[in-house]
Amino acid sequence: MNALAPVRRLFDWKIRGVRWIEIIGVACVGLMILFVYVAKAGAARESARIGELEREIDQNRQRVRLLRAEAARLEQPGRLEALSRGIGLEPLDSQRQAGETALTELAPDAPATTVEAPVQATAAPVEGEASQ
Repeated sequence: MNALAPVRRLFDWKIRGVRWIEIIGVACVGLMILFVYVAKAGAARESARIGELEREIDQNRQRVRLLRAEAARLEQPGRLEALSRGIGLEPLDSQRQAGETALTELAPDAPATTVEAPVQATAAPVEGEASQ
């Protein structure tokens, strides 16, 4: 029983009529409540951020759908054909072929390249220099 006497005295020690172990217990419970509150506030912030990101993702998906629809509308063959006829372009005949003699006529003219001789600078003698 002598081994339990220091522990017993520890639990019986009082400060103004309240055991100090009870004070430590209340402080621990208070700290746990504080930590739970902080964790809950952090989780609420993260939840709000997740909701914001999900709304952004939905908006971006809507934009992608609209852009795809716009691209499909712009790429319609009938629309492109009407635009090309409007500026004077006509569809080519599928039977149109060029023979060997016509290939030279179809080839673009090669630009004429002339090589100019490099310009040599002649230096005038500077005053005071002796010419040899």
